[in-house]
Amino acid sequence: MNKVSRIKLKNGLRLLVVPNPESLATTIYVFVATGSKYEDKKTNGLSHFLEHMCFKSTRKRPRPIDIASDLDGIGAQYNALTTHEYTGYYAKVQNSSFQKAFDVISDLYLHPVFRDDDVNTERGVITEEINMYEDSPKSKVGEIFMELLYGNQPAGRSVLGTKENIAKFSKNDLISYRKNNYLPCSTVVVISGKISASEAASLVKKEFSLLARGEKMSKLKVVERQNSPAEKLFYKKSEQSHLMLGLRTFPAADERRYSLSVLAEVLGGGMSSRLFKKVRDELGAAYYVRAETDFFSDHGFLSVDAGVDHRKLEAVIAAIVSELKRLKKEKVGDIELIKAKEHLIGDLFLSIETSDALGYFYGTQEIMDMKPSSPFEIARKIRQVTSEDILKTAGGIVKNNRLNMALVGPFKNRSFADILKV
Repeated sequence: MNKVSRIKLKNGLRLLVVPNPESLATTIYVFVATGSKYEDKKTNGLSHFLEHMCFKSTRKRPRPIDIASDLDGIGAQYNALTTHEYTGYYAKVQNSSFQKAFDVISDLYLHPVFRDDDVNTERGVITEEINMYEDSPKSKVGEIFMELLYGNQPAGRSVLGTKENIAKFSKNDLISYRKNNYLPCSTVVVISGKISASEAASLVKKEFSLLARGEKMSKLKVVERQNSPAEKLFYKKSEQSHLMLGLRTFPAADERRYSLSVLAEVLGGGMSSRLFKKVRDELGAAYYVRAETDFFSDHGFLSVDAGVDHRKLEAVIAAIVSELKRLKKEKVGDIELIKAKEHLIGDLFLSIETSDALGYFYGTQEIMDMKPSSPFEIARKIRQVTSEDILKTAGGIVKNNRLNMALVGPFKNRSFADILKV
């Protein structure tokens, strides 16, 4: 992999070029720094609605089928995504079709057309997307967990928004929101694959240099408030109890993220991790159990999620709590530490083999205003983590006033406060 080039246009838009002459495919990503954390209660869901609408109509392609046919006709893989902090549009194609893919993605980003009929149609689509996640306890528990941690502030609300909001949004709401957020200063174009920096810069300057400047909307800083362990149960008839148990941590720029990532790997990062052995191999209580870290611009958390036999729920919660306590009391052994770090590094390198994954890797760092790090730099920092670092990090976060548990299952008038203590 060659050196990543970063080019800034006169209007403030940033371009990243990730060249790989051996790649069989090239990907374009367009990221914009807006998502649900830029919304208030009344506009919650608007970022995601806008993402959908960009695929409905453009000046050059007036129907959804025109956009889809142009991309399908060149064998593209394409999609879009909305998160709490950014929105992204992408297409991945064989190298010979890249200019066509670039034309389509830049067109839908720069020149969308919003029509009342399309807005009304898409209301139904997004409402069914919300229903789909509501019907999935494994997805619903994550939403409940965010509500529990952050409550009535943007970080605590669903990226999809509410059905009530979706029913009310108008064409003018979408136009206004786009005008205030889709600006060159908040846009990052990433091109990854068999392309040179000069070729990529020529394409991007031609299409994006006329994007008008503007002042970006700011987002509210997350407020963290907690005095004791907290739980939030959502009643749903289900074959399993789906839980998410975790701890408040720190933002993406915090250097402790590396020791926390290794901690999570030891806890529940693979089939030889502590929780996998305890919850699945010994208790036989779950098919999946894993520990993960999530880092945002101004907050973060460590979480363990699992789908659990109702009858063994208390035993699983107790096992998770016990392993969290152990991490702040005992050093991780040398063999276990090396294994965890190498597994984490292996996952990183294997996850960025393709042009789209590599573009996403660098693009999300840039759109989050993080100091750019190559996979090799990240691997070096992971390997530098010591058992003392993990012990210190665990000691700082494994506390009752950071502990939270969300649960989706057939439980009413039930509390697990007696075992939810670290």
